[in-house]
Amino acid sequence: MSDSDDRNIYLSTMPPAEAVDRVKAALDRAALIKAETVPAHEACGRVTSQPIFARCSSPTFHAAAMDGIAVTSAATFAAREGSPVVLKLGQGYRPVNTGHPLPEGMDAVVMIEHVEQLDAETVSIEAPAFPWQHVRRIGEDIVATELLLPQNHSLSPYDVGALLAAGIFELSVWERVRLTFIPTGDEVLDFTTCPTPEAGQVIESNSQVFRAIAASWGALPTHTAPVPDKPEALRAAVAAALAGGAHVVVVGAGSSAGSKDFTRSTFESFGQLLAHGISVMPGKPTVLGVTKGLFEGRLMVGAPGYPVSAVVCLEDVLEPIVRWLMRQASPGRQKITARLARKTPSRPGMEEIVRLAVGKVGGGFVAAPLARGAGLITSLTKAQAITRIPAQSEGLTQDEFIEAELLVPLAGLESVLVHIGSHDNILDLLANELMGLAEPLSLVSSHVGSMGGLTALKNGAALFAGCHLFDPATNDFNFPFLAKHLPGMDLTVINLAIRHQGLMVQPGNPKKITGVADLAREDVTFINRQRGAGTRILLDHHLSAAGIAPQAVRGYDREEYTHMAVAVNVLTHAADCGLGIFAAAKALGLDFAPLALERYDLVLPTASLDDPRIKTLRAVIGTGQFQERMRALGGYDTPLTGKIMKPGMGLAG
Repeated sequence: MSDSDDRNIYLSTMPPAEAVDRVKAALDRAALIKAETVPAHEACGRVTSQPIFARCSSPTFHAAAMDGIAVTSAATFAAREGSPVVLKLGQGYRPVNTGHPLPEGMDAVVMIEHVEQLDAETVSIEAPAFPWQHVRRIGEDIVATELLLPQNHSLSPYDVGALLAAGIFELSVWERVRLTFIPTGDEVLDFTTCPTPEAGQVIESNSQVFRAIAASWGALPTHTAPVPDKPEALRAAVAAALAGGAHVVVVGAGSSAGSKDFTRSTFESFGQLLAHGISVMPGKPTVLGVTKGLFEGRLMVGAPGYPVSAVVCLEDVLEPIVRWLMRQASPGRQKITARLARKTPSRPGMEEIVRLAVGKVGGGFVAAPLARGAGLITSLTKAQAITRIPAQSEGLTQDEFIEAELLVPLAGLESVLVHIGSHDNILDLLANELMGLAEPLSLVSSHVGSMGGLTALKNGAALFAGCHLFDPATNDFNFPFLAKHLPGMDLTVINLAIRHQGLMVQPGNPKKITGVADLAREDVTFINRQRGAGTRILLDHHLSAAGIAPQAVRGYDREEYTHMAVAVNVLTHAADCGLGIFAAAKALGLDFAPLALERYDLVLPTASLDDPRIKTLRAVIGTGQFQERMRALGGYDTPLTGKIMKPGMGLAG
C-alpha cells in the first residue's frame, strides 16, 4: 500500500456555524453539565442554575442618609429663617451619622450643616424637615422575597454585593466546563522543560493559548505533556482525560490529511465523528466527535496544529459550544467600518479570515491586512481586528470599506428586551422564564410608570411598555391615552393579565382599612406611587369619585416606584396602607382590601411584531405553563393574556 493510501481524506467540510449546531444537537447539556453550590462571595463569573430570591431587605432598617441630627419632622414644621425651632438632646433630637439606624419615634434627618449648636444639649434649625428627609428606608434597594437574579444569569462583581446584601451566602450555579488539551507530535517539545529546539523541532505553546482563551470563557482548562505520534499513545491520553472528568477533550494537531494524523481514527474508536473539516481558512483541519459507551456524551475536538488555525477552531467553533454548555451568552465583538489599506486577494470556495492592524486616520478607520500564514503567531499578537472574506469572493480591493470585528468583547445587545413602563411582579417571572429558554433572552426593565412608558415609546427608547391606564370617560384602558399622547403612531396592544388592585394593609388590618374612604382618616397614613404611574391615576379616580381631596390623604405626596416598595413600607409600619397589586401584598404576607380590576397591557410599535425577540416574548406569554405560574402569584386573571386588544374592549375582551 502506498503512502497516499494511508492518508486521511477530509469528509465533506461545513461552515463553522453548522458544525456548532451539529454538536449542540448531539450533546445532552442537562446530563453533561450539573449544578453545584458555591459560596456567594466566590460566585463572580459563574452562572445561576435557578432563580435567586432575596432573603433580607436592604437596608434592613431605616438608616440615616446624612450626618446630622434625627428629628420628628412634625416638631420642626414651624422652623423659618429668623424664627428657628429649638430642640433638646434626647427629647427633640439625637445625633446620627450616615448609616446609623434611625432612632425610635423619629422620621427625618437634618444635615449637620443646617444645625446650629447652641450648647452641649441644645440645637436650633431654621428650616422644617419633611417626613423621611435624608432617610434610607428599609427595603429601599432590595425587598425580601423579590427576584434578585434570574436563572442562567452570569454573575458580576456587583451581583456578589447584591447577593450578600440580600442575605444570600451560598447559591446554586452551573458547574464549569472542564476541558483537557492534549498536544501531539514527535517534533513538539514540552515548554515546561525550557528546551532549545533543534532543526525540525518546535516548542509547544498552543496548549497555553488554549488554556488562557478557555479560562476567559469561565471554563476550567488543563493540559497534558506532548503525546508522541503513536495511535496507542493518543488513545491512552484521550482515555485518561475522559476518566479524569473532562467534559471536552481537545487534541492539538494530528487532524489534517497526513498519514501520521491519528485524531480522526482515535475519535471514531471512542464514539461518533460529527465533522472532519470546516469551510473556513485558516482553521479547516478541525475535527469534532461525541463519545459513546463508558464516557457517554462527551465532546472531542481535533484542533489544527498551526496557531492561527487553532485559534479559529477555538473561537469560531469551541467557544460558542462551551458558552452554550455553561448557559452563557457570547459577548460578541464590536464591529466597525474601515477602509482597506491595500488589495487583499482570496481564493474562492471557502470563507477566509484576515487579521488586521487598525488605526484611526482623520475621521475614519483604516485597516491594514497582516500576513496570512496559518503558522504566523505574530499575526495574532499584532491584530486589532479581523475581517471575513466571503467564500464566493475573489478578495477585497484597496480602499474598499469593509466590516471589521474588533478583538474585544461586546455584550450581546441583540438578545436584550428593553421594557420601560409600569412595574408588575409578572415582569420578574417573565425575566426568569426568558432566561430559561434554550436561546436565552435578557429582559431589562425600567420602572417609570405607565405614562413614562408611553413617553419612551414616543422617543424610540423602548421595545415595549407595560401600561394599565384607566379612562373613566370610556371605561376603557390605555387606548384613550395612546390616542392623546401618541397620535399617529402605529401601535399594537397585547394583554398580559387582568390584575387585582387594592389597598395593601398591615397583617390583621389593625386599623380596619376597607376602602378609599378610610384614606381621609387622621389616624391613617398612606404611601403613594409616583406621578404618572397607572396606580396613581387609578387612586386619583377613586379619590375623586369619593369626594376626597388628595391633600386630605396623609402621605399622598410620599412616592415609591414599585408595588413591592409600597408593600414593604406597609410591612415595616412606615405607612398604614398603600395602593398596589394583590401579588405584592401576598408576597410579603400583607392583608388586602380589593378596590378594582384593571387590564395590564404591553404596548409596542406594530413593526416590532416581526422582531424575533418579540415573537419569543409572545410565545412565552401564550403558553399555559406561564399563565399558570402567573395565576399562582395571586391576583392575576388570564382570560385575555396574549390577545391583541382593540379600543372599547375594556375587561371583557
